[in-house]
Amino acid sequence: MTEYEPPRTGAGTPETPEPPQDVPRPRHDGATARTLDPYEILGVSRDASQTDIENAYQRFARYPELWVGSGPEREQQLVNIQAAHELLSDPARRAAYDERTAQDVRVARRQAKKRQTWNPVDRMTRNLPRPWRIAIDWAVTIIGAILIVLALKEWVVNPYRIPSSSMEPTLHCATPGPGCQAHFSDRVLACRICLDFSDPSRGDIIVFQTPPKAEQKCGEGGTFVKRLIGLPGETVTERTGKVFIDGKPLKESYIKFPDSQSGTWHVPKGQYFFMGDNRAQSCDSRQWGSVPRGNLIGTVFFVYWPPNRIGFR
Repeated sequence: MTEYEPPRTGAGTPETPEPPQDVPRPRHDGATARTLDPYEILGVSRDASQTDIENAYQRFARYPELWVGSGPEREQQLVNIQAAHELLSDPARRAAYDERTAQDVRVARRQAKKRQTWNPVDRMTRNLPRPWRIAIDWAVTIIGAILIVLALKEWVVNPYRIPSSSMEPTLHCATPGPGCQAHFSDRVLACRICLDFSDPSRGDIIVFQTPPKAEQKCGEGGTFVKRLIGLPGETVTERTGKVFIDGKPLKESYIKFPDSQSGTWHVPKGQYFFMGDNRAQSCDSRQWGSVPRGNLIGTVFFVYWPPNRIGFR
């Protein structure tokens, strides 16, 4: 407990004791140093009346040995009691004191609230030296960011580059590739999670894993980007560049380069039939057959590169 300075004497005459200055004093570590409280000294509550304060003081004044004792701190305790009485007996000084202490309590509560944290890393490292806390915080932030990116790529959205002209002019590839119309290949985002909630629709541009036969027919396999044309159980027919689904013509405003191929293909249940928008340059389901539902990766919905091509598809 921090006590105020006892009254000084001069020329043999005691000076009037100074009242206890019970204003919480900030310490260098941000905590609040507690000082003597006149209410506690007199043993009264903060809403005590003047009569209660006077009665408490008189109890000490009349029977000091009973309440204070005769120990080495007796004189200082008596000085504290006298000062507390003088402060609380003056309504103006008491009101000013109450306002100061109430404000300091509010400040202390705000500071304590700021120090509280729900961050588990901060709570676990609060007793470590500051350089260690900073290093751990950066490490957790970087590792967390990497894990979020990997999780997004695995389950939500994945980027792809268009390597060939099979989807021109909807999706560009870069010159000097055969049939490519742009200086830069389009880079697209495919929504992986979309296929977990609904089946793909005709006309969607889909990223998928090709069946083994694709590598034999096209010279390469792996991940392709094509447009979904035939749904499970349908019959797809192509005659002189026009496509028919179960005998009905399919409107395809995206086709700029039709071809002269002809053929009919039945799409098995649980599989999908894909064709490229640049029919003459596309090696697709017409050559290597339909794609099982489990091979579908995601639906292309956005072009993020190059800048002049940014937009939804």
